[in-house]
Amino acid sequence: MTELILTVFRLNGDLLAAGDKLVHDLGLTSARWQVLGAIALSPVPLPVAHIARNMGLTRQAVQRVVDDMREAGFVHVDPNPHHRRAGLIALTEKGESAYRRAIARKEIWAEGLCAGLSPDGIEAANALLRDLQRRLDEDAHEDARASRRPARDA
Repeated sequence: MTELILTVFRLNGDLLAAGDKLVHDLGLTSARWQVLGAIALSPVPLPVAHIARNMGLTRQAVQRVVDDMREAGFVHVDPNPHHRRAGLIALTEKGESAYRRAIARKEIWAEGLCAGLSPDGIEAANALLRDLQRRLDEDAHEDARASRRPARDA
């Protein structure tokens, strides 16, 4: 299991580096691209805290990326009628264009990366990773529940 975890760590680093290279000329990084995708795929604009929760990241990390993207013109912040201080994040035309172009490049890149790999092998790897993710999510939820329980005297 340790070898699998280390391989996933290395793969994550390699995927982030490849993503950075793929979208650099669009003014994106892998981090920006991921947050841009979360915004683009949401049916409605969301506050930063909701984007972070959906991505499994901290609000602070997503806020930094959103601030950078706002300054670069990829997103704008709309008023939130439900929460005065937590604006709703939406893509600008520049952000929509960059996201579409990044996705088009990713499709071509991913086809090349997966050329010659067995579809069954890809699905088996995907199923294993989803199962591990589910288990980690369950552990995190259990830890959160345990931290809210009142302490008992011995």
